[in-house]
Amino acid sequence: MVFSESELSRVIEMAWEDRTPFEAIHLQFGLNESEVIALMRRSLKPGSFKLWRERVSGRQTKHLQLRDPLVSRGYCPTQYKQR
Repeated sequence: MVFSESELSRVIEMAWEDRTPFEAIHLQFGLNESEVIALMRRSLKPGSFKLWRERVSGRQTKHLQLRDPLVSRGYCPTQYKQR
């Protein structure tokens, strides 16, 4: 799948966010967890990728199935700009 620079940037941003589950990335961009990992491996420096993998490995908030149902995703009104 080919992404524009802004789409690629958004996928990386969503992957870094603690409260954005992989399922949300899949819904928006059609990438499953293993595809996001591969994209991050290609896009980040090796050290940054290693830090990211350590952060998200086993993190409950990155997986809807493991997430506490009381954890909500609050959005800042300025987070998304009109396209």
